[in-house]
Amino acid sequence: MSQSFAPAKINLTLHVTGERGDGYHLLDSLVAFADVGDRVSVSPAESRTLEVTGPMAGGVPTDARNLVMQAAALYDLPVKAVLTKTLPSAAGLGGGSSDAAATLLAMADLTGQNVLPEGATDLGADVRVCLMRQAARMRGIGEDVTPVEGMPELFAVLANPGVEVPTAEVFAALTDKDNAPMPKRLPRWRAGWTLIDWLAAQRNDLEAPAIAVAPVIAEVLAALGALPEARLARMTGSGGTCFALFETRDEAETAAMDLSEARPDWWISAATLR
Repeated sequence: MSQSFAPAKINLTLHVTGERGDGYHLLDSLVAFADVGDRVSVSPAESRTLEVTGPMAGGVPTDARNLVMQAAALYDLPVKAVLTKTLPSAAGLGGGSSDAAATLLAMADLTGQNVLPEGATDLGADVRVCLMRQAARMRGIGEDVTPVEGMPELFAVLANPGVEVPTAEVFAALTDKDNAPMPKRLPRWRAGWTLIDWLAAQRNDLEAPAIAVAPVIAEVLAALGALPEARLARMTGSGGTCFALFETRDEAETAAMDLSEARPDWWISAATLR
């Protein structure tokens, strides 16, 4: 058996810089990964199957619609895959792509193959960056991924109100699709607070259209921004998970507990972003 962690992907910034003729949107995004996520295990079996467990397993498909199954199918070895789902679905956390990347890594370990099979990075737009598992700048439609070295750790509270936000609907609600990218050269941040200050001058261009699709996102952002010691609140991906950034892990954990007491119906977690 082989196991792999599937960390939550956090878009610290997400600038929509254009739209291709085929309808795909061009992005410029600074991505980090959290120490919370799903987990995938694979073991040899007579036929390829998927079991989904965990607190967020409800409604997650176990057939070929699941990217875990699609990733496992790229290998000749049939396996039983077990996906322990702790991240909410359709939440802007890159969960499906991260699960696929974790499956690819687990299958590579199980089979001893060091080269990814053909089609691996075509499973989803975020699979390439999720395979990297480190802070990165992602451009184009997700195919241009550059590691960002020396980015300070950030401490966050993640919150999701339990409402699925379809990505296609959010992009459809986006009226301005030709926005400025991040600066050509990213700065070298001295500490977490300098990174947070820099992030405050950047954007998630999908935040407003996501709020139009799911107004509760505005409520989540307001609740996060009102937490003691919160320095910045922003949505990640196309929603509906949002995050607040703090200067210390203790501040984030205390804030997560306070918010969990106030909103027990939301998915909430403290996290370190790397």
